[in-house]
Amino acid sequence: MLVDIQNLHIGFESRTGFTPAVKGVSLTLGTEKLGIVGESGSGKSLTARALMKLLPKQTRISADALTFDGIDIMSASEREMRQIRGKRAGFILQDPKYSLNPVKTIGSQVAEAWRTHKGGSKRQAAEAAVMLLEQVKIRDPKKVAASYPHQVSGGMGQRVMIAMMLAPDPELLIADEPTSALDATVQAEILRLIEELVSERGMGLLLISHDLPLVSHFCDRVAVMYAGRVMEEVKASELLSAQHPYTRGLLNCMPSLLHPKDRLPVLTRDPEWLK
Repeated sequence: MLVDIQNLHIGFESRTGFTPAVKGVSLTLGTEKLGIVGESGSGKSLTARALMKLLPKQTRISADALTFDGIDIMSASEREMRQIRGKRAGFILQDPKYSLNPVKTIGSQVAEAWRTHKGGSKRQAAEAAVMLLEQVKIRDPKKVAASYPHQVSGGMGQRVMIAMMLAPDPELLIADEPTSALDATVQAEILRLIEELVSERGMGLLLISHDLPLVSHFCDRVAVMYAGRVMEEVKASELLSAQHPYTRGLLNCMPSLLHPKDRLPVLTRDPEWLK
């Protein structure tokens, strides 16, 4: 088992008091594809960031278990976390333009990611960077390697981010809404690429998304989160027939070309879901 999260609680201290954000989440992940879906603010990204120990200092975290490949994240030192982050677990964020250094060439940034975890000479790292860009199906990788982030499209930038995360051959890939800033055609290409790479390399994938049909197509299992809790966990193939009222509400709110409605229904929320 790569990831074991049991009874995870996350909250924040502020001037007005303590605010709970994640309330008793339990998830496990092996070499498979797990999707986490839910509305904004449901705690999806916080859960992933807690696993990588990337939350602010004022955050209060407790859990019965929070482990990566048997390593206790709660007690791990920063030095130990640096052996996990990037090297054993890659984290693809939403928008590449906020993750890539605008004053460095793309090739130098991919080479830096490779050399940080694998060592070697600058020449070896530069050659590896071109190979990685080729692996994520970038045309003319040498030209792109010599380009700066502002000279490539959003879809190309996301491919570059994937190449950087794959540089050290990680065992786990966390993709936090990796296609939210891209148009529909490029979204499909990026997700097919991630699915292909994860299958070829035998990695685990944690895919965070708002898109239920997308997750049902690309993942093996799906966890549905609401207000910091997991409402339901189902096989991805059975998501469209899920039974929990919240999941049904999300599904019913999606427009359909086959069965158009004059007005989409409003999701009815049951206070019992928060207990």
